[in-house]
Amino acid sequence: MMRKLLYALGALVIGIQFIRPTANQNPEVAATDITQVYTVPAEVKGILVQSCYDCHSNNTRYPWYAHIQPVGWWLSSHIEDGKKHLNFSEFGTYAAKKANHKLEEVEEAVTDGWMPLDSYLWVHHEARLTPEQARAVATWARQLRAGEPISE
Repeated sequence: MMRKLLYALGALVIGIQFIRPTANQNPEVAATDITQVYTVPAEVKGILVQSCYDCHSNNTRYPWYAHIQPVGWWLSSHIEDGKKHLNFSEFGTYAAKKANHKLEEVEEAVTDGWMPLDSYLWVHHEARLTPEQARAVATWARQLRAGEPISE
């Protein structure tokens, strides 16, 4: 009985490897991307791409383990949730009030340190923001909200 159970479990583990979520990959920068709609200094753009875009854009850089199920499903769910809250690739489609609120949340998230998420940083150490990087993103978001000129 135990042997049959182990065979069934093994078949299940192998079988689920063929049920993969759709990849969130679009290497083209959309016309609605925040970098196309607003002035984003090179430093801030680099920070956003390195620390935010995997979960908050239409182009995720997947690690090798994303191809192993059920980890891939969990990552897909996490990315969809992140994009539901904020999608930098579609930022240009946001109404002015929503865009302003999202920029306020970006400023708060990096200032208070709740983004990037700890669960993301466990594996993506390079995404951790230094105090200077967090300050640069927060200042940029604040200036954008206030309508202040931003130098590139």
